[in-house]
Amino acid sequence: MRCALVGSTGQLGFDLARTFDLPGELIAVPRERLDLLEPGTIARVLDDLRPTHVVNAAAYNLVDRAEDERDRAFALNAHAVGALAAACQARGATLVHFSTDYVFDGRKASPYAEDDAPGPLSVYAESKLAGERLARERCARTFVIRVCGLYGVAQSASAGRTNFVETMLRLAERGQTIRVVRDHVLTPSYTRDLASKVWRLVARGAPGLYHLTNAGQTSWYEFAREIFRLSGLAPTLTPVTAAEYGARARRPAYSVLAHGRLAALAEDDLRPWPEALAAYLRERATVRRATAPSGS
Repeated sequence: MRCALVGSTGQLGFDLARTFDLPGELIAVPRERLDLLEPGTIARVLDDLRPTHVVNAAAYNLVDRAEDERDRAFALNAHAVGALAAACQARGATLVHFSTDYVFDGRKASPYAEDDAPGPLSVYAESKLAGERLARERCARTFVIRVCGLYGVAQSASAGRTNFVETMLRLAERGQTIRVVRDHVLTPSYTRDLASKVWRLVARGAPGLYHLTNAGQTSWYEFAREIFRLSGLAPTLTPVTAAEYGARARRPAYSVLAHGRLAALAEDDLRPWPEALAAYLRERATVRRATAPSGS
């Protein structure tokens, strides 16, 4: 394997890079070298690197802002993915691309299977679904992996980046009253757990569409409560409905993903989300101690 990893500085990309354990070589391709929005660079870089696999962890993920930036969302989440897939197909490379639980409309009350019909509710979700389809249409050797509720230490340790866990902890430290949606159900997922499983899937599975999350389900509100319980914090936490919260983009009320195709490979063994969260908070504490100024 000669694997080119695009988007290695994001939380999922960071964990993909540090958990790579397959025979061969992983090459983290910086944005300065491969800008997916720059015409002509994809073919040139792939010709230079000659990868057997291309893993695309880059995405436009500003869900609310995408409502006003449709062209930007589609440029990275759809059109660039299609161009990358076509370039992989022409060079005999396998493409691994990531999508989202938001491609579903949330009307089900049981976990969504890979074959369930999508129904995107937002521009972001539409762009991700378009990217899924272009990837699979233009490269026969494509893995599309849908993920959900991501958090990882790459964002907890980087200025200007955030995830839900970090947002909750930051608001608690400031002593603010925290409003969290109680009527949207999902599976929060630790990117380190997912990244390790991605490499297992690439090594053992056939190209196709897969769902990959930690186990179990919860609401955003209950997720926040568990974050604070494990952190020994007791901020003022108020449950609200999605309508009361008033986010710019609509989200699915229920977006738990079933792991049927992982189960068929005997790889559906990811730990429950509360255990994953506890592991993340331990790693987060270790990272923060290691990066703290001397004497602090």
